[in-house]
Amino acid sequence: MSEKTELLNEVDLVLNPKKGVDLNHLLYVLLGITFAAVVLFPKIYIQQQIYFKSRDISKLKSEYDTLKEENRLIKSSVESIRFKNQVLDTIF
Repeated sequence: MSEKTELLNEVDLVLNPKKGVDLNHLLYVLLGITFAAVVLFPKIYIQQQIYFKSRDISKLKSEYDTLKEENRLIKSSVESIRFKNQVLDTIF
């Protein structure tokens, strides 16, 4: 029986080899992940910084446009008051 068992074990080993993770395979996977992180981290960081800067610029641009329009309205109001003041001064 032991010869039959050994033969079956050898046949089983040939037909279904053990699929274990060896140290080299693990090392290659870790190196691959490290390489991907080293390559992708600066790209992600730079894109994030660009996004935040553009968001700040957009906010400042909208504030600038609002202040510009407000300045135009104030100038118009000042001009109207000057005109009224000059007309009223000349009448009296």
